[in-house]
Amino acid sequence: MNASLTLTLTLVAALLAHVALKFWLNARQVRHVASHRAAVPVAYAQTVSLEDHQKAADYTLAKARLSQMDIALDAAVLLGWTLLGGLDALNQVLLDWMGPGMTQQIALVLAFALVGGVIGLPLSLLQTFGVEQRFGFNKITPALWLGDMAKGLLLGLALGVPLLWVVLWLMQTGGNAWWLWAWAVLVGWQLFLMAIAPNVIMPLFNKFTPLDDESLKSRVQALMQRAGFTAKGFFVMDGSRRSAHSNAFFTGFGASKRVVFFDTLLKQLSPAEMEAVLAHELGHFKHKHIVKMMATSFAMTLGGLALLGWLAQQVWFYTGLGVIPSLTGSNNALALVLFILVTPVFTLFLAPISSWRSRQQEFEADAYAVSQTPGADLSSALLKLYQDNASTLTPDPLYVKFYYSHPPASERLSRMVST
Repeated sequence: MNASLTLTLTLVAALLAHVALKFWLNARQVRHVASHRAAVPVAYAQTVSLEDHQKAADYTLAKARLSQMDIALDAAVLLGWTLLGGLDALNQVLLDWMGPGMTQQIALVLAFALVGGVIGLPLSLLQTFGVEQRFGFNKITPALWLGDMAKGLLLGLALGVPLLWVVLWLMQTGGNAWWLWAWAVLVGWQLFLMAIAPNVIMPLFNKFTPLDDESLKSRVQALMQRAGFTAKGFFVMDGSRRSAHSNAFFTGFGASKRVVFFDTLLKQLSPAEMEAVLAHELGHFKHKHIVKMMATSFAMTLGGLALLGWLAQQVWFYTGLGVIPSLTGSNNALALVLFILVTPVFTLFLAPISSWRSRQQEFEADAYAVSQTPGADLSSALLKLYQDNASTLTPDPLYVKFYYSHPPASERLSRMVST
């Protein structure tokens, strides 16, 4: 059996396993949530109404049903691009029209992204104007949605095309170590985007106004001073223009960090609860979770690029995935797209590891928050947020281990009580 056929069979087997595992986990989540829908868990019987509990269950089930369609669509699209010849056909059309060269390669990646976006558009609309709308979370209007999409597309072209050109150029001219140079460029690019995001990118989509609640501002300033943190300012983001979901986060680096609160969060929580939520976010910085996450991401990117550097030189990598490579011109864009397509199929096993580490970091941030603010404030804040965001109190345990980046409410709250 040659290497090309081996890769084809391996992809088919891996994709079947990938889809079967996701469907099974989704089915477990549906059964578990539905079986606990009728009654509020005993521990929350006095604090969570049956109506809120059932809304969270129904919201979870609706998202799970949509996820089933998404899993099937992703598998069909992957097969369409690869073994059924979609990417090869698109490449040949662009070669016939434009001829070989850098312009054709960039056009191939952009066309691939455009087609993928169009295919995924119906489910995205169903999520926003179907599920989110039905449960009262969607606040975005069709006009604002179109505006966001247009700005996102233009921003993606302005920021993405130059980066794509550099990566493809390095693949062409950087020799056997091109992937190392490309990695350095990608790291620098990500840090650059993080630096400009608060003042350049995010204001394109949301309005940020200084926090005008002097009492709350005094509380959070005192908390940050007590914890040894500095911030450039405290801002409120108009998240309610798009969604009823809420959050709080930091942006920027070092002393230029900004504290941002969703306007929806200010309406949901008391000042003491807001302080506790901010203390949780400070816990992530105290434990250097952001730095650790970035280091892990950069390391995985380096490993991925090194693997791509080897695969791009193997003819069987192309033919085994339904593409006929050029024997005279460059196949760099083809290699890049194929790698993006098939990598998720073979890396699903990493999801539980990543989710577990993220949940541990949430526990660590909770513990730090409790050391800085009363635990009762964080507990009540978390319970309100879980309720307001319709997060189910009874998720399937195995589904949690595989997918949840944040521990379920029951685990977080019981951990606080025991500490």
